[in-house]
Amino acid sequence: LFAVFHDACRHNDDRHLQHGPRGAALARDFHGRHFQLDSSGLTLLTVACETHTTGTDHPDITVRACWDADRLDLWRVGTRPHPRRLTTEPAQQQEFIRAIMERSEQDDFPYRERFAVAPGITPGRQ
Repeated sequence: LFAVFHDACRHNDDRHLQHGPRGAALARDFHGRHFQLDSSGLTLLTVACETHTTGTDHPDITVRACWDADRLDLWRVGTRPHPRRLTTEPAQQQEFIRAIMERSEQDDFPYRERFAVAPGITPGRQ
């Protein structure tokens, strides 16, 4: 669910303040109608979305893993992930970062056809 909502209210790939809190608000709005979580799960989802660009530490590993997944994907816009901005030990390893960057460059997107947003348009590099 983090993957769906954290950037859902982003207008572009440039610096875009407040898109995380707007994505969290969208998740709260969709909750109960399109998906269901218990209250602690919804809190973790919204905190992860709200703070995914600024968060540096959180006691819950799931929140930190969400942040790291997003930060490791910055290579898609030409920004090399930096270990100091990652919050889990595995993600901070240079070998792991390098493997993620290589996979990103391969443009290997499983199930691409299932995620088409409009005829002729698919996610990934265009």
